Amino acid sequence: MASDHNDAKDGWSSQKYNKTANFVYSAAYTSAVLDMLDAKPGEKIVDFGCGTGELTKQLAQVVGSQGDVVGYDASQNMVDKARANGVASAYVSDLQQPEFFAHADRERKLERGTQDAVFSNATLHWCNKDPAAVARNAYSLLKPGGRFVAELGGFMNCVGVVQSLYAVLRSRGHDPVPLDPWYFPSTSEYQKVLESAGLVVSSISLHPRLTPLNGPLADWLELFARPSMLREFDEKTAKEIVMEVQNMCERDCKDADGNWAIMYCRLRFRAEKPQ
Repeated sequence: MASDHNDAKDGWSSQKYNKTANFVYSAAYTSAVLDMLDAKPGEKIVDFGCGTGELTKQLAQVVGSQGDVVGYDASQNMVDKARANGVASAYVSDLQQPEFFAHADRERKLERGTQDAVFSNATLHWCNKDPAAVARNAYSLLKPGGRFVAELGGFMNCVGVVQSLYAVLRSRGHDPVPLDPWYFPSTSEYQKVLESAGLVVSSISLHPRLTPLNGPLADWLELFARPSMLREFDEKTAKEIVMEVQNMCERDCKDADGNWAIMYCRLRFRAEKPQ
């Protein structure tokens, strides 16, 4: 990984994440999905992809001492940061593993059918190997009548940037498809995923969102593409690819004042486990 990712034990730098992508958990971008979740005091909630724990901690404050919030993330570095941020119940796990929450080697086991809600923000688009397994895990955790509420990158998310990554990789003789870490489904596609797990979808929709960046596109690519889509490449080659993609996107993603932005398109849904 990049030499300046000195706190990235697994390729993910919580320091760079909080600097480059703090918009991910900003109130402006999370209020809609949190309103849809509508957490209540005393509830038990699982956060799929807790990251550095900002929203997990917020949910814990809502449910109070009579409730419980447990966060899971695939990155040890993110979990370490979440714990440092005050999230005691944060653990490393792959959401795509069958019933990951009940494995005997987990630091804390959760029982099936015990949770009022499963929540996720800006995580499920990383679950491209087996999206249906994530939905099955949510179903297993939920009580009858419990809800699965999430927001993820959907169809046309980061349009132009992903296409440019594909074009640059192909120009260098690489097939981008097996390298692509993202899953950006349409509403109809993801509804089928949820329904295949036994969940009943009450709301699902796409929300285009112009997302200003905190710096140049290269910073965003270093954070999100370097440890994933570009992980196979040496530092020099990865840097060249990043700059080629930035140059390709400059016309569409950089304004006259030098500010960069990406067109995100978020898929937001609420689904329930039948009574």
